[in-house]
Amino acid sequence: MLTESYFSSVSGPPITNNTAVAKDVGIYEHTLHPSHATPSTFKKSSVPRHGLAVSDTHVFAAQDDKSTVHVYARGSGGGRGGGGGGGGNHQEAVVTFPERIRSVLLQGDVLFLGTQEGRIIVWEVCTGRQVTTRACHIQAVTCLAATPLHLLSGSDDSNVHVWSIPRLLALDPTVEHEPEQTLSNHRAAVTDVAAGPGVNPDTAVCVSASRDRSCIVWNYQQGAGGVALRTLLFPAAPLCVSLDPCARALYASAEDGSVYAVDLFGTAEKPSSLLGPQGVEESGAGATAIQVSSAFGAAPPEAGPASCLAVSYDGTVLLSGHPRGQILRWDLSSRADSTELANLNASVTNLVCVSPLPPSAATATRPVTVVRPFLGSRTYNFTAQLTSDIQTTTATGGDGNGGDDDESRFAKMLGARGFPAESLQQAILALQQPTAAGDVVGDQELRTENEELWEIINEQRALQKKTLERYIEAKSTTA
Repeated sequence: MLTESYFSSVSGPPITNNTAVAKDVGIYEHTLHPSHATPSTFKKSSVPRHGLAVSDTHVFAAQDDKSTVHVYARGSGGGRGGGGGGGGNHQEAVVTFPERIRSVLLQGDVLFLGTQEGRIIVWEVCTGRQVTTRACHIQAVTCLAATPLHLLSGSDDSNVHVWSIPRLLALDPTVEHEPEQTLSNHRAAVTDVAAGPGVNPDTAVCVSASRDRSCIVWNYQQGAGGVALRTLLFPAAPLCVSLDPCARALYASAEDGSVYAVDLFGTAEKPSSLLGPQGVEESGAGATAIQVSSAFGAAPPEAGPASCLAVSYDGTVLLSGHPRGQILRWDLSSRADSTELANLNASVTNLVCVSPLPPSAATATRPVTVVRPFLGSRTYNFTAQLTSDIQTTTATGGDGNGGDDDESRFAKMLGARGFPAESLQQAILALQQPTAAGDVVGDQELRTENEELWEIINEQRALQKKTLERYIEAKSTTA
């Protein structure tokens, strides 16, 4: 069975004099499956909402009302293996920025930070390169969400900006860092934003929550300012939202303690859906505003309304963190009452689920130590570690001592001077190979089309020539 874990963070002083919980711990690593445990902790942090980001190697934590980010190392010598939640803590760096940090988000090896002044700071942790946008938000950037291609920033100014990540990371200094879209239907501060995993423009879905008691489901890549697909109206303001890993359902926690589940697509029990061509609402076909009045659960009064939500990797468990220190587990298959997993004796501000799967084979490198951010231009150095050996042993067996039979293609190219002869031969042979069948068909179609166009052109030329001859003949007869 895969071991699934999640991280939590707290903010503020201890609620009670509970000696079972360490006073100086700010970040916890928990095991969710197969049994709940807290194998490690990270000290000396007080993390605000939306201020925690976790990678396979590091933990990044913004600090309450400060311009600093604490960086912790995970793994050997880092935050793991603490023996009951105490040892193994390793704070790698404390990074200071020019403005107070209100939100952080990690996408690959790039950390995005939202500031109190409404800016986005981009930090490449493997190079140290830092990019800062102008203050496109007129108030603080309080929440961030991302896909591989886009960054979404929510603000107290009631707007959500959509940024192109490749454009933010462009090395060209003349590129202007401006948002591609602005989603501006809300009438109060944006409290949270969540994005689906899809990057196709037709399925680019995100959800924004606001203190105007609504959540809006957007297609953020369509139209001049995005397309509001549905507006969900709640009895109380939603404080935080989370999407199912496949963006099939939306989960929201409101300030009255209620927890809502909204199916975006039809199920066997409820064939009607909010999105898609078969979308049907009780208020009539084509309506975009939908009242959500029935909650599937409510937080205990002693816990308070959930300040953060997270859905497990398989989409069967919802976790909620509460201001009185409780972390509750909700079974989404039965949607039964919640059970308490832990009490951290301080306000829980963030929950981040970690994928139980190993890093993708496409991820060739990973940061060992982060490179501190710098402003201005300097040598662009990439500092990372290869995720696999550059030398492999063949399946037929080998001594593993670096012989020619055991060397990988990468090792041969790395050790050669210039371009290896074998690579040059393969390139020449590839150029000499006959054109693929598909290309031949395409070329033949293009050739036929050109011939037909030339026939039309020649007919027009002949007609023009005859017309000119008749005109000259008529003109000479008249004269």
